[in-house]
Amino acid sequence: MRKYSVLSSLQAVALATAALAAGCAVTPGERSSSNTGSAAASRPSSYSPQPLQAEVEGLSAAESGATASDVGVREDAPMRYVVKKGDTLWGISQKFLVEPWQWPEVWIVNDQVKNPHLIYPGDVLTLIWRHGRPQVERELPSDRASPRIRESDLSSAIPAIPLDAIRDFLHSPRLVTMDQIKQAPYILDFVDLHIVGADGNGAYVRKLKRSHGTTLEAVRLGPSYIDPDSNEVLGYEAIPVAQAEVREFAEPGTIVLTKSYREARAGDYLIKPLLDTFESNFYPHMPPKKISGRILSVFDGVSQIGQFQVVTLSKGARDGLEAGHVLDVLQAGRSAKDPHGVAWHALPETYAGQIMVFKTEDRVSYALVMSAIRPIHAKDRTVNPGSHVRLD
Repeated sequence: MRKYSVLSSLQAVALATAALAAGCAVTPGERSSSNTGSAAASRPSSYSPQPLQAEVEGLSAAESGATASDVGVREDAPMRYVVKKGDTLWGISQKFLVEPWQWPEVWIVNDQVKNPHLIYPGDVLTLIWRHGRPQVERELPSDRASPRIRESDLSSAIPAIPLDAIRDFLHSPRLVTMDQIKQAPYILDFVDLHIVGADGNGAYVRKLKRSHGTTLEAVRLGPSYIDPDSNEVLGYEAIPVAQAEVREFAEPGTIVLTKSYREARAGDYLIKPLLDTFESNFYPHMPPKKISGRILSVFDGVSQIGQFQVVTLSKGARDGLEAGHVLDVLQAGRSAKDPHGVAWHALPETYAGQIMVFKTEDRVSYALVMSAIRPIHAKDRTVNPGSHVRLD
């Protein structure tokens, strides 16, 4: 693995956009149009990175918060890659980079493409070196007589993560705050004197408003989520009961249960389905500030957490987390008895894997385990990538 010093993502995007607008040419030997080959095979033998001085929107690097970082390009990175259906942005980043969360450092934003951060099946990605720095760009059609604005369905863009891994989670227990519960409509009683509700049953609902929408999910409150570090009550587990469709907005209003996961009861609350608020088009990147949190729980309640499992984190949007943020997971340290004495010594935390946030609430967030080299557990700490020594 060879590292190349580059500017932060903010500078890289601005410089790349300026270069494209000015028609900046790639120097001979920097681009490979071959369908095969790797970064190691195509890299100029005389390559020597040179510092590039620039300002972003009139601000210096220090003023804009931009800092230099090292991007590790894989030795076997392809010089040219055709995106396939089923690819994910994380997977593509792994083909080019040692650390996939550094994707914004190398991806060129092209102003001839609508939604330039999105990538679609059939796109051709090329690894080049510009100003001595690795960059990945999307090849444009050979006919470049005039700028092209690509019209593509957003839903056809490749997602950041494998959606199959979180499909079941979208109907799994989630966290709700007491404020959300106080404002949520709830089941008052069932039509036809039913004691409990199932598929096809109607129910009367209190506090139902048009702003709640016509498709809702009935949930039942479970145990509270408590921050292990501050002991703050972050919210309560909302256990999915059934999907429901509104029939009439009134006081009381009426709903029909359309799909049941368990028997509905009077008192169950109605909230918007998680799927309605999930956005899959984001990209992996590091949080701009230091964030240290904990894993609160894991979907399916297993004791050891592995790759492509969903975890709930103790930090959320109010702490600066957003979809696409990548965090390292640190396995809690254990104690070891001194072989030359009677004392026990605390061992440091150990790097266990990486997770990527895909959904945030105000106080918590949900993340997918992207890699796990050691078992991950509830209460393990989550920190910014690279902030801890890795023993792998």
